Amino acid sequence: MTDPRRRLPAVDVLLAEPAIAALAAAHPRSLLVRAVRETLDVARANGGEPPAEGWAAAVHERVARAAAPSLAPVINATGVVLHTNLGRAPLARPAIDAMARVAAGYSALEYDLGRGARGSRHAHCRDLLVELTGAADALVVNNAAAALLLALSALARDGEAIVSRGELIEIGGSFRIPDILARSGARLVEVGTTNRTHLRDYAGAVTHQTRVLLKVHRSNFQVTGFTADAPAAELAQLARASGAASLYDLGSGLLLDLSPWGLAGEPTVHEALASQVDLVACSGDKLLGGPQAGILLGSEAAVQACHKDPLARAVRSDKFTLAALEATLALYRDPEAARREIPVLRMLTEDVESIRRRGEALTKDVGKKAKLIDGESEVGGGSFPGAKLKTVLVQLTADRLTADGLAGRLREAELPIIARIHDGHVVLDPRTILPEQTATVARAVRAALDA
Repeated sequence: MTDPRRRLPAVDVLLAEPAIAALAAAHPRSLLVRAVRETLDVARANGGEPPAEGWAAAVHERVARAAAPSLAPVINATGVVLHTNLGRAPLARPAIDAMARVAAGYSALEYDLGRGARGSRHAHCRDLLVELTGAADALVVNNAAAALLLALSALARDGEAIVSRGELIEIGGSFRIPDILARSGARLVEVGTTNRTHLRDYAGAVTHQTRVLLKVHRSNFQVTGFTADAPAAELAQLARASGAASLYDLGSGLLLDLSPWGLAGEPTVHEALASQVDLVACSGDKLLGGPQAGILLGSEAAVQACHKDPLARAVRSDKFTLAALEATLALYRDPEAARREIPVLRMLTEDVESIRRRGEALTKDVGKKAKLIDGESEVGGGSFPGAKLKTVLVQLTADRLTADGLAGRLREAELPIIARIHDGHVVLDPRTILPEQTATVARAVRAALDA
């Protein structure tokens, strides 16, 4: 009996088919050949059965999939404002425009226009950060983990860094404080217990090899009950008396007090600097609302030590990060403008009635298979752990689809919609749906429900 796989067409035969050959006008031949071979491989694995939709359609689908960019925009309908898997903070329009301006041609990244000579990329955000925070000096690197690594390398390499056991945390991607300490060349000295650490614990561990007293903000979890920790100001004072440096890994980079909107407990950058620690490390793409960046703020001596460390070049920021961060920071000169124009701040401070109105408009556009229910949003991004924000959810009901099936169809939309499932239903949170995306979401939901 002849093996059906022997009857499969050759690669050249399929490439010569008019419907497949026509794809060469828009795609490289190498991509087309790969798509044909993969389509044949699938048929071969299926015992020689040709694609049910036909060879041309199967090849066309593979070409389209291969040609599409892997990093695609999506609509965040989850209600998690700083969604790490979805890129965290969406940028303000001035930040987007700033990136486009430097992308379109050359830029004065490391060129001093006044002197007509080489300059430093570190000058671009420094003055704004100093102005907004009151720090003596500032340095921007490519992410917050890099900021901590650089600071430890510059201040504690070949010496000891004292940390509370309750602050030896792990954040996303298995990033652990002990591991980053080891990589920096500093030696970890643990003090206190998981739930209680006192200033005397740090004082008792100080030796002539102590280089840094490190405080780490527990940004992605809470410890409650019988707890105690040493304030940053006390650690800073002890470090000065001991001839060591003090470093505060703050995490989120909050520049505005959000307690009027029910978000309290997250230390601000200003509060951290007021403790008079030598160096504060924080993130640019969390509560600050800018691009992925690590920010170091503090004394001139500590910042310059980081600037001169060999790691500084390895973790430096590119022109796009600096342009977007500078534009974002400029908005903070007017706190109300920052709250209005920076998407993260706008989402976190939007009142429930405003969200309800947008939810009602979305429900009306979707039709009878949608209704409003009360719900909760989350800050996300390892910020304000445990905090919940009151919101209004658009609950969807499909006749023939499970909740997982409907969520899958929404992800397959031309502009994928990422929803969440609550009590067996797909729900959409208008808080994280950008205002200009509402009509797009409604069309995609109707199509998914009707298909």
